[in-house]
Amino acid sequence: MMKFLKKTYTYLVLIFLYAPVVVMAVYSFNENRSSKNWGGFSLRWYESLFQNDEILTALYYTLIVAALACVISTIVGTVSAIGIYFLSGKVKSVMLNVNYLPVINPDIVTGISMMLLFGYFHIKQGFVTMLIAHITFCIPYVILSVLPKLNQMDKHMLEAAMDLGATPLQTLTKIVLPEVLPGIVSGALMAFTLSIDDFVISFFSTGSGVTNLSIYVYSAAKRGISPEINALSTLMILTVSILLAVVNLGSNKKSNVKGDR
Repeated sequence: MMKFLKKTYTYLVLIFLYAPVVVMAVYSFNENRSSKNWGGFSLRWYESLFQNDEILTALYYTLIVAALACVISTIVGTVSAIGIYFLSGKVKSVMLNVNYLPVINPDIVTGISMMLLFGYFHIKQGFVTMLIAHITFCIPYVILSVLPKLNQMDKHMLEAAMDLGATPLQTLTKIVLPEVLPGIVSGALMAFTLSIDDFVISFFSTGSGVTNLSIYVYSAAKRGISPEINALSTLMILTVSILLAVVNLGSNKKSNVKGDR
């Protein structure tokens, strides 16, 4: 009986999480603009999506900011995590607590803080300020993804490499980075996802003429969500699902190879 209840509860949670996504995907193929009535299967809104300059511009800014924030925050976060790993005592504890602050802080606090900072230095808000804000809130998540892999690493391996004549740079590139690569990939994916998903910080850090998808959808919601948004969201979910499947397949192959060895 208990096993049945656990399975039922799990299925209900999954249905609760994914039913809205399925409904959205289904209605992206609806001929009618209204989601209340089914007018038949159609690709009308997908065709309209690629002809809507506002959505395509918002998508462009979303992807370019997410890609740049992902790359820069991954590099900075990885280097920072390695630096924190080799610290000790109270200094390491302080650095970890400082890193937790942006994660714990509500997004609206971070967004307003960034807006006040840009205003204090008289920086005109736009693409650059949005990118800086995204990099800032993504770095702590990358650090938190890389640090566990560093903690799992055998310190004696580093000492052995140095004793055998490896330079610090060789030790970093040939031992440390390969060991923490799964954490780096996880951090990069998380940074990319968080950047695409963010609304509050983007809203407070952008300026006129620069709008990402989250801000566009928020503005469009006041007039009613267009079926084109359903089509775009369906394509994004499909793309992310394919990327996750590829990453998981790659991880499983590497695990199998290590197991065979």
